[in-house]
Amino acid sequence: MNALWITLLVVLVVALLLRWFRPTWYWMTFGVTFATVRVLIRYSSVMDACGLTVPPARWRLALARVTNRPPPEARSPRILRLRPTATGLVLRLKLRPGQDTFDFSASSDRLRHSFALHNVVSREIRSGVVELRMTGYDVLKRVRMPAAEPAEVLRVPVALREDGEVHHRDYREVPHALNVGATKSGKSVYQRTLVSGLAPRNVALIGIDCKNGVELAPLSARFTALADNPADAAELLAALVEYMGRVYELIRAEQRISVSLPDAEITADIWDLPAHLRPVPVVLLVDEVAELALAANKAEEVRRDQIVTNLVRLSQLGRAAGIHLEICGQRFGSELGKGITMLRAQLTGRTAHRVNDETSANMAFGDISPDAVLAAVQIDKDRPGTAVAGDSSGGWTRIRAPHTTLRQAVDTCNAHAHRTPSIPELEPFRPAVPVRVLVGKVQPKSASAPAF
Repeated sequence: MNALWITLLVVLVVALLLRWFRPTWYWMTFGVTFATVRVLIRYSSVMDACGLTVPPARWRLALARVTNRPPPEARSPRILRLRPTATGLVLRLKLRPGQDTFDFSASSDRLRHSFALHNVVSREIRSGVVELRMTGYDVLKRVRMPAAEPAEVLRVPVALREDGEVHHRDYREVPHALNVGATKSGKSVYQRTLVSGLAPRNVALIGIDCKNGVELAPLSARFTALADNPADAAELLAALVEYMGRVYELIRAEQRISVSLPDAEITADIWDLPAHLRPVPVVLLVDEVAELALAANKAEEVRRDQIVTNLVRLSQLGRAAGIHLEICGQRFGSELGKGITMLRAQLTGRTAHRVNDETSANMAFGDISPDAVLAAVQIDKDRPGTAVAGDSSGGWTRIRAPHTTLRQAVDTCNAHAHRTPSIPELEPFRPAVPVRVLVGKVQPKSASAPAF
């Protein structure tokens, strides 16, 4: 008997230690079993308490009256599948007639408390089927990205979502994006993670960092072009627009539309060109857009108009040429001058880190989702890197990027410096990578990739 109590005590201590130090291990060993039993036992009563049931059919009520039986109870959605995951449970439900997926999203907070889980997110799978993704613990407290899977060139894992899934920055689906947030909110860490994910891929990275290059200059070994002040940024954007025109000339020359040409070979962008002719895709990162839009005198105002005009032109025309924008800033409102709202309208992806006021959140999500605005304002200052990510469709989710140090990002860029392509129009803006001395020896600069 004493041995049994000692065993139970040891198991309890191990469970408590795992729950505190290794929540993933605790969930996989103890939590998933407890949560599954709890959900199945409480399911009917929770659905009824949350108003997610429908009255019994009339013929059932009539049959009960005829047979003098008690009236049947309200019907809950039918469980199609309950699947455990490494971070929680996935509950797939078949809706009853008259129910709507909005009812489940509106009741997600009540379901979270009723099932004693950390978070519940609902989404529609198809007509009449809704899926509840329930996390058993706070996956954003200690972000641990799963092992990287083989992915497309422009689909980069950058953060972890609150439902335990990986959040990808997919430039093929969302060509341009906006990233706003206050100081110390985690924008720089998010940007480093993005650059570190793009560095091993066949892309050209172009940076504009008007803080004298303090954020992007350490990563310059992997950048095809870099500007660290507004004057150079204006010339760099003009050269990028010139490069975009040359890419369109190539696409037009290779279309050769005729009766004998198969439909699969007709293209209006770079992705259907032959591999040996396809230009390398370009990702333009702007670290602080407000520095490009501010002007103190007439000369700077002319330069500012040129910069904004070229940014708008790239956002409107750049996708087919393989040019993608990643615009970062603390604020991105109409107070920055004319053309800014036109540029913002072209940025489909929206990511908002912690902001200091609701107006800043409205600049990112005000025209998309009021709920996302509220979620961005409520981000805790003690959790840097936490953000709300969404797009122009209105969907949004909370994410948190892993803490990528500047040293880690620099090492990644240096290791893949040989992948940096050369673009003739941007060659004057190629950053000068300092020679590194290792153990008394000079390490030469890596050779560049072939020019396009």
